[in-house]
Amino acid sequence: MEVILTQDVKGQGKKGDLIKVSDGYARNFLFPKKLATPATKDAINAMKGQKDAVAYHKQQELESAKALAEKINAVTVVLKAKCGENGKLFGSITSSDIAQELKMQHHIVVDKKKIALDEPIKSICAIKVKIKLHSQVAAELSVNVTDIK
Repeated sequence: MEVILTQDVKGQGKKGDLIKVSDGYARNFLFPKKLATPATKDAINAMKGQKDAVAYHKQQELESAKALAEKINAVTVVLKAKCGENGKLFGSITSSDIAQELKMQHHIVVDKKKIALDEPIKSICAIKVKIKLHSQVAAELSVNVTDIK
């Protein structure tokens, strides 16, 4: 008997897979626990439609991430902070500060968790910060830290 899994089943397959199982396994285990549905023509068509929709949404996400990466690569964020005589900042600049200034200066919203900053910036500098927008897309943002005068 062919069934469509509605949840991941260990040893059988993932959610949405069309698998062939014995009649007793389907009737006595999969159907009562609502782990699968019978593979009728309508159910197969619905499953294919859902998979196509998921693939379309993933492609749209990827394209929007690439467009955002192009915007981010083209801009520079200028951060102003108080510093001492030797160029060391009083405090530090974190990924949260960078995300906030990116939003204020260029109206680009990026989650602070996506900004890959190894350690907070503690001196006046001009650096490139990597931003992970998607599993396949990353951008580099130019960040200039200057002194408030």
